[in-house]
Amino acid sequence: MTTFLQLLFNGVALGCVYALIALGFTAIHRASNVINFAQGAFLLLGAYLVSTAAVDHGFPFPLAVILGLVAMVVIGIVFQMLILRRVQGQPAFTVVMITIGLNIIIVALVSALFGNAERGNGVGDPWGNTGVHLGSVVLLWVKVWTIVVTAAILLGFFVFDRYTRYGLATRATAIDEEAALAAGIPVRRVNAIAWGLAGALATVAGIFLSGSPNVLDPSIGDIALLAFPAIIIGGLDSPIGAVVGGLVIGLVYELFDGYSSSVPWLGHNFYSIAPYIVMIAVLLVKPYGLFGRPPAERV
Repeated sequence: MTTFLQLLFNGVALGCVYALIALGFTAIHRASNVINFAQGAFLLLGAYLVSTAAVDHGFPFPLAVILGLVAMVVIGIVFQMLILRRVQGQPAFTVVMITIGLNIIIVALVSALFGNAERGNGVGDPWGNTGVHLGSVVLLWVKVWTIVVTAAILLGFFVFDRYTRYGLATRATAIDEEAALAAGIPVRRVNAIAWGLAGALATVAGIFLSGSPNVLDPSIGDIALLAFPAIIIGGLDSPIGAVVGGLVIGLVYELFDGYSSSVPWLGHNFYSIAPYIVMIAVLLVKPYGLFGRPPAERV
């Protein structure tokens, strides 16, 4: 039972990270019908900016986090305004290739500016390799903070989405962009804000992935690949689905990893493909995800 509870806690913490990444995907897709393949690069760059400010330049950790968040919000907005706005209305393949190109460029820039070696100090967080014991279950502080901060962010996001003019504008744009434009909704501004929000969410995810006792690894952005099953399971346009999908993937990953020795016939690395198997199983029953809706058709 102790092992199960430990894996359950770890899975929820990891699922929170996936939920943040998936929510960034969903925010952009709802606003502009684009899947951002540079979300992993946003995570990577945001984590390195926070690490540079906190570790290299000695800024207090909270200030370093704020600087990293602001920088990534600006980068997301500028990219949308200067690049994506110019290809608005073009085939989806064109936009997807641009985001893939952005991912390659950011990864190359991070490698050139910060090197390819792991950063043992991570993002300079104050948690260390410490935690609290709940019986035999160890609750590392970085994972406790991951859950608490993610819960606060998600609560703020849903309040913002449900009760503000921007949230209403985003939901209207997601339902019918042409109708939103006709109603006077500033769709371009909605798109820009969504990209800035995605940059901020990716940065928070990167901070928790690189927090003690973990290290900051140049390959950290690859974790965004596991957020794809999360958004597909939950539904591309559903913020609630992004959260549920993220938690499902985190739990599946940790449980299969933790119990892999008990089922050796599945293979040692089965946990790495288990999320994709779950994704396929969900799609067979719910083609648009658990909370997704089929696209509206004009009649």
